[in-house]
Amino acid sequence: METLSRAACHGGVQSFHSHASISTGTAMRFGVFVPPGAGPFPVLWCLAGLTCNEETFAIKAGAQRLAAELGLIVVTPDTSPRGDGVADDPAWDMGQAASFYLDATAQPWAAHFRMRTWLIDELPQVIAVHFPADMARQGITGHSMGGHGALTLALKHPGHFRSVSAFAPIVAPTQVPWGQKALPAYLGDDQAAWAAHDACALIDGGARVAELLVDQGEADQFLEQQLRPDLLEAACTRAGIPLTLRRHAGYDHGYWFVQSFVADHLRWHGARL
Repeated sequence: METLSRAACHGGVQSFHSHASISTGTAMRFGVFVPPGAGPFPVLWCLAGLTCNEETFAIKAGAQRLAAELGLIVVTPDTSPRGDGVADDPAWDMGQAASFYLDATAQPWAAHFRMRTWLIDELPQVIAVHFPADMARQGITGHSMGGHGALTLALKHPGHFRSVSAFAPIVAPTQVPWGQKALPAYLGDDQAAWAAHDACALIDGGARVAELLVDQGEADQFLEQQLRPDLLEAACTRAGIPLTLRRHAGYDHGYWFVQSFVADHLRWHGARL
């Protein structure tokens, strides 16, 4: 692991790192906030959205002050593999910075886009070795595409995360344009493979989490066409999953929205971790 930068922050340390990933075959970057004290501390994974990177949530969400008080390590992974030899797309909603947090099976993406494996199998080992982390206590949250990642990874790996939440997540990518573009590109033509990366489809197929917290801005420009929290609400009702879905008038899709409610999410995870 290479440390790219580190700085004192709210009595703890915010740092950014890179490591040579076996999963992706590339250098992968991530940020870590460690609260003050000796630890070991529970770990909250925070996944960012389309066009973002490992610095986005760390810099814009304002999570460190309360994470320091609650004693939470906050990990902010990059949103995709990157580099000259990594497949990309000129559009902002595909390719580098737009991985959808899955293991791609179709070319040209399959060679490097193995984000599920990196996040579930590989990066936690790096965190466990280099930081005072209690890996038996992990939670996950995310924004937009990162909210999709948080929901699907938690549903696909029961017991791995003790707590799950999301900000304005893509909840049914098989039913909205972002997902209908990305999933066939990354996974090929098999629609069953697409459903395995769709939170609503996973729930309807029997996947479960104990409970969910989701915040959604009602002035979000992507609400009606891309996000569709009503579909998650209906799926959770059918499955009996307790869902706290909070809608907020006047808030859009950006990080002013995330920053406004991040404290509630940190407390949600802190209480469960």
